[in-house]
Amino acid sequence: MALSPASDATLSRRLAGTESSPVRELLEVAARPEVISLAGGLPAPETFDVEGLAEAFTSVLRGAQAHRALQYSRTEGDPRLREQLSERFRAGGLPCTGEDVLITTGSQQALGLIAAALFDPGDAVLVEDPTYLAALQSFGLADARAIAVPSDHDGPLPHALLERARTHRAKAVYLIPTFQNPTGRTMSPERRAALAEAAAEAGIWIVEDDPYSALRLEGDPVDLLAAHPAARERTIVVQTLSKVLSPGLRLGYVRAPAALRGPLAVAKQAADLHSSTINQLAASVWLESHDLGKHIASLAAHYRPRRDALLAGLAEHLPHGSSWTEPQGGLFVWVTLPPGMDAEALLPAAIERGVAFVPGRFFYAAEAQRETLRLSFATESPDALLEGAARLGAAIRS
Repeated sequence: MALSPASDATLSRRLAGTESSPVRELLEVAARPEVISLAGGLPAPETFDVEGLAEAFTSVLRGAQAHRALQYSRTEGDPRLREQLSERFRAGGLPCTGEDVLITTGSQQALGLIAAALFDPGDAVLVEDPTYLAALQSFGLADARAIAVPSDHDGPLPHALLERARTHRAKAVYLIPTFQNPTGRTMSPERRAALAEAAAEAGIWIVEDDPYSALRLEGDPVDLLAAHPAARERTIVVQTLSKVLSPGLRLGYVRAPAALRGPLAVAKQAADLHSSTINQLAASVWLESHDLGKHIASLAAHYRPRRDALLAGLAEHLPHGSSWTEPQGGLFVWVTLPPGMDAEALLPAAIERGVAFVPGRFFYAAEAQRETLRLSFATESPDALLEGAARLGAAIRS
């Protein structure tokens, strides 16, 4: 009997085994006007410099670069933008020039390129548990095996990383050291150094995903894990303009060791030839004419009251036995409900009461802690966040 063209049997094994992101699906529910969304990790649209970006695009299209902006471009990205973005890595303590930088179509593409360059089917990649669920998707699509590394409050345990790397012959470890998604946790400098040394001893690559470090709300900045001497030439650092300028630009960027720059560029050529030329040139014009540090400071002033409102609401409305992280930045709070509760089972009751969140189980590579959930304070007002916490508490009590 002939198979229908739509049958899963016609799909590649990789794609057939890859699930749609539950966060993307939840966003449709959360878009209802009566729902307070604590689900998505979207930056607040009020922070987008619409006027400044409009001027930047107009400047490109009415200036000497107009025809170049509408043409094919270099795979590695616009040289001036690469040099401008290299400063972000230097600010994190990592030596970098524009030649070290590859522009990608969002940081999500960067993860896919890294997976394509590093992993053969069946290869092991070590991950935090929980970790960014779209990274798990990227690694799964490459037929890599995500292996969870046991953690404490400060992140993965270095001795456990070394043991898992040797046991599973891992190729790389994927880490989000600063304002981690989903927990909001930030690793101490001591833990970063210990993990860098453990990875060096194991002989594996480090993928340092750093989308949130610019969103610091309090405390002192911490250098990139890649800045540690043991990690410098074995770490691929991924950053993005999505959280600080606009996700619609779809501009991420990677600083890679010399040995990986060529393979990543080849993977990029095969994926899309290059990222949008006009978006790169407009972003470069915006960076040239604006103080990025001042803009980032304005983001902190915007998000800090929202984080504080959500934390206050959780303290008032969640039941005894609950706990949650208190991040110094980023967009997320990680909640652990009393033992025996199932956050995924709670979600329909929460949505019925007009509040959405992401159940924690989707972020685990190993056995999930089902009493966990992720909340974002990015896109709702402080008053709405207080009300959202009240609705969540009511759903739990029901």
